[in-house]
Amino acid sequence: MGSRITGKSFDVNLGGELIQVKSVTLTITDNSAVAATNGIPDGYVAGSVTAEGAITVTSKYFNKLIDIARSAGSFRNMPVTDFMFYANTGDEEQKIEAFGCKLKISDLLNADKSSDDETTHTIDYMVTSPDFVSINGVPYLSATDTRNLLNS
Repeated sequence: MGSRITGKSFDVNLGGELIQVKSVTLTITDNSAVAATNGIPDGYVAGSVTAEGAITVTSKYFNKLIDIARSAGSFRNMPVTDFMFYANTGDEEQKIEAFGCKLKISDLLNADKSSDDETTHTIDYMVTSPDFVSINGVPYLSATDTRNLLNS
């Protein structure tokens, strides 16, 4: 048996810069549905898709985001960025990319005076690019889904 991927295996790259996260999530909502004729399943329809997630970082790495926001003029003016979540244990490898992520602060401060844990900050993000999400180099969306949205 080889080494398995765990949360500790993942490196997170935000816009080309490696950051350490306490936790990270990425959730895809795919609204594809069953098509019906006279109430009987008769194929399917491709529905809308969205993806969003959150990263939780310590103050050390939150300060890097503050610097980016300062350069942009405000947190809301921060440019969209790509995320890459990468894990390689030597036995297993996984690479998940989310494109055109718009950051939004959700939990500005999480400090517990009765704990030895570091202070954390949670940043939500929305995937805004038609490149959407790629899993081990395989796009989630089909070429048909993104026709006329992506350059050939």
